[in-house]
Amino acid sequence: MSGTLNKVMLIGHLGDEVKMHYFDDKNCVGRFPLATNETYTNKQTNERITNTEWHNIVVRNKAAEICEKYLSKGDRVYIEGRIKTRKWQDDKGNDRYSTEIHCTDFTFLTTKNENPAGNASPQNVQQPVQNTQNVVNESSTPEDDDLPF
Repeated sequence: MSGTLNKVMLIGHLGDEVKMHYFDDKNCVGRFPLATNETYTNKQTNERITNTEWHNIVVRNKAAEICEKYLSKGDRVYIEGRIKTRKWQDDKGNDRYSTEIHCTDFTFLTTKNENPAGNASPQNVQQPVQNTQNVVNESSTPEDDDLPF
């Protein structure tokens, strides 16, 4: 295979509200932390262990504005994008690195019937959320700016 692929797919919970940064040219960037969990049972102690991995999500322009408006801390979301690593210097001149997920598509997974902590009531867990999913593609054309919800 001669090509390369940089693609990330995550399902997790927002760790904080979407933080927006606006630029002079009317572009904007939204950033938020996303938590994903891995749970397993320790075979020696039979103890259930959960490890949380935090991801820095970056969303741009119209998609960022939609995330800011409809997502809040604790909401579950599907994120699709690519990994980017930025190099920067701290106050002491040391090289530092930040790894981010630059979001290209997302789907809201938390329904209106779920509580703020993201836990669904038992009858909602079994039901598919396809009617409440909202998908945004960053590369959509201006004619597609009408929101489906």
